[in-house]
Amino acid sequence: MPKNVVWKRIVCALIIVIIAITTACLVQVQSGEAIVITRFGNPSRVLLSPGLNARWPIPFESAIPVDLRLRTTSSGLQDVGTKDGLRIIVQAYIIWQVQPDPDNILRFIRAMPNDSDIEAAKQIRTFAGSALETTASTYDLANLINTDASKVQLADFEKHLRKQLEQSLLKTYGIRIVQVGVERLTLPSITLTATVDRMRAERETIATERTAEGKRQAAEIRSAAERDARILVADANVKAADINAKSIVDASKLYGQAYSEAPQLYMFLRSLDTLSAVVNPNTRIILRTDAAPFKALVDGPFPSLTSPDKVREAKHE
Repeated sequence: MPKNVVWKRIVCALIIVIIAITTACLVQVQSGEAIVITRFGNPSRVLLSPGLNARWPIPFESAIPVDLRLRTTSSGLQDVGTKDGLRIIVQAYIIWQVQPDPDNILRFIRAMPNDSDIEAAKQIRTFAGSALETTASTYDLANLINTDASKVQLADFEKHLRKQLEQSLLKTYGIRIVQVGVERLTLPSITLTATVDRMRAERETIATERTAEGKRQAAEIRSAAERDARILVADANVKAADINAKSIVDASKLYGQAYSEAPQLYMFLRSLDTLSAVVNPNTRIILRTDAAPFKALVDGPFPSLTSPDKVREAKHE
């Protein structure tokens, strides 16, 4: 084989080896991720800027990618207890990401060296279950499920839950909680029965209170109406008494005037008034006819009330 051919092959082999070594010494950082460079298995530095970076080839240094994008994990259905001793079934979703700074990225890698994403999701579900139990124990069931929307404190519940997860996950795993929300909230059968009974008792209490309030108001209205009626009747009685007294005074004046002008006529009319007051269609009285007031029926009008001729005839007889 000619020497020039051998040298060409050696040069090509060297070029391939140089390219392979160069490729092994380069690592590319993608957008939305970080690269942790480990030296003999120990993390040495973190690459955050997208692009190509140099490193020693394996086995001296290795590159471990860390996803910095937002990810979602569900807590799964958790049976937890409320402050008032009732049970609820709640499921929360957690939006999280690895905190994009070297310290927290290294903390994340050290805590989860293998299958970091899967392991992180498991740890978050574990912490979420514990946080749900702790958070639910500070709220009554009526603060989470209520027909009155103004009494529901679900947003405050989510805020409290997020605060607990942030304190635990960031310090331990370098994970930042972006958002926490209640995905599902249901009641087990025993809690549902107790809730219905309590709601029925609350409605009965409200109905009793409103009925009592209505009766109280009705009593006040009735009392006020009776008081006003008594006042009106009293005023009417006073006015009637005044009118009656005035009529009696006027009648007395008329009686006095009539008596002074014609005493016999006055006595006759008074006798008739007495008869009309005493006798009615159902009255049966046996009295002497020559006694007052029936004497007027026998004797007739006083002679002075008739003509002069009849008076003289009466005297002659």
